[in-house]
Amino acid sequence: MSNFKNRKVVVTGGTGALGTAVVGALLQAGATCRVSYHHQSEADAFVHRDKADLIAADLTDEAAVAKLYAGLENLWASIHIAGGFAAGKVSDTDKAALTRQIDTNLVSCFLCCRAAVRIMKDGGRIVNVAARPALEWRSGAGIAAYAVSKAGVAALTVALADEVAKDGILVNAVAPSTIDTPANREAMPKADFGKWPKVEEIAATIAFLASPENRVTRGAIVPVYGKA
Repeated sequence: MSNFKNRKVVVTGGTGALGTAVVGALLQAGATCRVSYHHQSEADAFVHRDKADLIAADLTDEAAVAKLYAGLENLWASIHIAGGFAAGKVSDTDKAALTRQIDTNLVSCFLCCRAAVRIMKDGGRIVNVAARPALEWRSGAGIAAYAVSKAGVAALTVALADEVAKDGILVNAVAPSTIDTPANREAMPKADFGKWPKVEEIAATIAFLASPENRVTRGAIVPVYGKA
């Protein structure tokens, strides 16, 4: 387990299935976590709500993102899990639907990356969440808008990693396949769940990339596919 004692970490989308596992791992390692959420019901059900600083935020809004990062001058790591998924063939996807995916997945990530690097004065870590279609474009058939938005996250990660390496900030991303969550099991009841990566497994990878123990890895889009 990496050591996050006395280190401040922002986790966007931290109340979701993967986010809960990430926040749990960070708290166990001694981190102080600030967690964004979108709906009050998420905050109410969050198992770590008494141990984390919860802030409601629309991550596509610059002012809301600025508020989320306010007062975190000694920020160590920023982990960007918040996002959304929408299926749809290109022929069935209008501009509004495309824009929603880009805003939800790419714009939110970009704004949080910007906020984080502005206040990381003594180095730090950023971990984004891309997706398998961001690396394997053909797997984005039927979910093109989602694939495009997550490919943007991957490109942002690599570009930013080079931009801030001189400042001691290491930027990476993970790219999950279908994650083993209750929602995904319900949506795909006939799938082989044993092939899907577990949230705890992905959280362990994220925690390492965000940790001080990661001294050299930057600009990586790490596949976390499990057996899928």
